[in-house]
Amino acid sequence: MMLLRFYSAVALGSALGAGLRYLVAIAAATLMGPAFWAGTLGANLAGSGLIAWYSTRAAHSPCGRLARWHGFWTVGVCGGFTTFSLFSVEAVMLWQRQQPALAAGYVAASIVGWLAAARVGQWLAGGDYPE
Repeated sequence: MMLLRFYSAVALGSALGAGLRYLVAIAAATLMGPAFWAGTLGANLAGSGLIAWYSTRAAHSPCGRLARWHGFWTVGVCGGFTTFSLFSVEAVMLWQRQQPALAAGYVAASIVGWLAAARVGQWLAGGDYPE
């Protein structure tokens, strides 16, 4: 029964995260035009920061409420909100559209941005993961 509850929480969180990502994509397309990759970049940066923040906070209290909701928030919501597969397709499409500099910039900004967002998330949560 406990495992079913965990899987249900992850599934519900994933649906919520994917829906939120779609809203971010629509908002980015409305604000920035056809640069559809901007929504993915924004979602992935925000998701990286949120996952790191939540995981750091939960790790400081492994038996607390945050730890119990870890599957819902990190695997579910943040996992559904972020997307490596869409990022990959968008980078390839930029390359195929004869925009190699934009493709390379998108990849570099994404990787550096994800790492920076994760570090900021840890910092906002109060430091590093406990040892």
